[in-house]
Amino acid sequence: MSEPPLFERIYAIVRQIPPGKVATYGQIARIVGGCSGQMVGFALASLRGTQTNVPWQRVINRMGKVSPHGAGFGSAIQEDLLREEGVEFDIEGRVDFEKYGWMGM
Repeated sequence: MSEPPLFERIYAIVRQIPPGKVATYGQIARIVGGCSGQMVGFALASLRGTQTNVPWQRVINRMGKVSPHGAGFGSAIQEDLLREEGVEFDIEGRVDFEKYGWMGM
């Protein structure tokens, strides 16, 4: 039996991140295997403007920040969605991985 396409494997892992938790692009890439954090970013970016059950907003960069996208509008939307889930940002716009980080699989 063949393995699902890469983007589908990425989405399957991202769907496992619970509300109020975040993971990094690199963390998702390591779990999926055979891809990079950048590829995870491409997969999630391809969801923009679509109705999806993939909680793309829960994936942030390794610095604990929302990566800039969508001329700044996408970043603001992502931050708002995370705040609605109870995720807090510090004064520099970072998320505390100790408090909000998803341990993964």
